[in-house]
Amino acid sequence: MTVQDLRDVLRERGEGPAPANPSRHDQVRARIRRMRRRRRAVVAAAAGTAVAAVAALGPSLLPGAQAARPADGTAVVTRSADRPELPESFTSADGARYRRLGMASVGTSSGRKTTITIPVTGKPLDLASVCSGSGRNHASLKITVGRRPVFPGVFCLKGRRLISLPVPQGTGKEVTISFDTTTQGWGCVRDKPSDPCRKVKEDPADWSLAVYEWTPPERPVEPPAPRALPRREGDLTLEETRSGTWPRESSATFRVRGDGREVGIDQICTGELADRLRFSSRVDGRDLGSNTSCGVWKSGSFPSAMMGITVPKGKTVTITVKASMPAEAPNRLVRWSVGLYRK
Repeated sequence: MTVQDLRDVLRERGEGPAPANPSRHDQVRARIRRMRRRRRAVVAAAAGTAVAAVAALGPSLLPGAQAARPADGTAVVTRSADRPELPESFTSADGARYRRLGMASVGTSSGRKTTITIPVTGKPLDLASVCSGSGRNHASLKITVGRRPVFPGVFCLKGRRLISLPVPQGTGKEVTISFDTTTQGWGCVRDKPSDPCRKVKEDPADWSLAVYEWTPPERPVEPPAPRALPRREGDLTLEETRSGTWPRESSATFRVRGDGREVGIDQICTGELADRLRFSSRVDGRDLGSNTSCGVWKSGSFPSAMMGITVPKGKTVTITVKASMPAEAPNRLVRWSVGLYRK
């Protein structure tokens, strides 16, 4: 533990209450005394004062500390060395300013479950996650804010991922966020319909997590235009496109005459919150019950999420596609493009 580590802990936790852990204060004080003895020759008096201050906060904040894991597999939240992907603060490309409120780790190395309690400041919250291990693309993380599950969950993907953490109305000055990597039930696969079902082996992973509050940019920043939608998707051909910038434009309308061929709708977006934009569809005002996320196409094959629509032959219908975002995002723009495809 360095003096800078201790100052970081104090700075991060200074605005919130100390963790409720009174039963272990004696143990922490003994640990601090041992640390002082080992470092007496090199640690200055100021460092000793900082160590004593951290002792009052409880053992869960000691960098590098690993407490005994409860029998149910719940992890004890510890402060590990900062990851470069989860800095104390950063500014996104659209000008939103992020400040870290707390950190945790969960997974195969640190327990299947953990919780973290953070202050509620009234600003929007995001969770940043970094996943490593053999579970990439398979392992998932279940999240609960207070008692409310967060949907969708987070899958183990390359690099840092940010998702919104909606805080339930009526929450007090702080909220507890739970993270869970345990699985329930089991899945299986068959090579052929007649083959026996083989149980899918669980893919474990380790997660580094950080909760941030963010301040909206003072002025909206226009994202770049989306890439052109593919001319063909399978046996469907692009017929029409509509484009806009959310939230200024939030819907697209197509007039379609049924001719016996299948119709499909797909979409693509750009912007820092592009993957949070959702699209629902209606035909002549009738809600189709769809809620599709917008594709973000930076490389590789097009991330298709096409929705098929049946239009009776000889009938002309109005298809309306509406964009929305589950959580507030003032001054954070998303450019979108929606395409109508037909066989």
